[in-house]
Amino acid sequence: MSTGRRSAGLLVFRVTEDAGERDVEVLIGHMGGPFWAGRETAAWSVPKGEYGPDEGPEAAAGREFAEELGVPVPPGEWISLGEARQRSGKTVTVWALEAEVDLASVVPGTFTMEWPRRSGVQQEFPEMDRFAWCTPEEAAERLVAGQRVFVDRLRDRVRGTAVSPDA
Repeated sequence: MSTGRRSAGLLVFRVTEDAGERDVEVLIGHMGGPFWAGRETAAWSVPKGEYGPDEGPEAAAGREFAEELGVPVPPGEWISLGEARQRSGKTVTVWALEAEVDLASVVPGTFTMEWPRRSGVQQEFPEMDRFAWCTPEEAAERLVAGQRVFVDRLRDRVRGTAVSPDA
């Protein structure tokens, strides 16, 4: 069993149709805190977070979604999108869930860190500072590179061309 860092997330989506072709829009969040302020490209993420050996990835994905958006996980069937290894070496596991989330009801969770660095001052920042429904093309621009594969896998499933997410 791997002892590396692991993270799990939930990619909420809604099905769209344009000119008779099914597609998706996905809900992603802009990473909060001073490191990501002012950045757009590759500064967005699937709502996700790390988990330890005492928590399963599905439980972590649900917990992180609720913490980062401040709303409960919508009901529905979770679809495995498999896992992907990130450049950092972390392994991320993601599920998709077809649902609607009212962005006006979102209240992002927060974290505390020393900022500015070495100042001794602790400040609170949102884990994700804003959320958006995005087409796959918009998501490809915004998402960190290692998470784009999950949108591709979801899109293939919705269009009926899916292969195993672990392939």
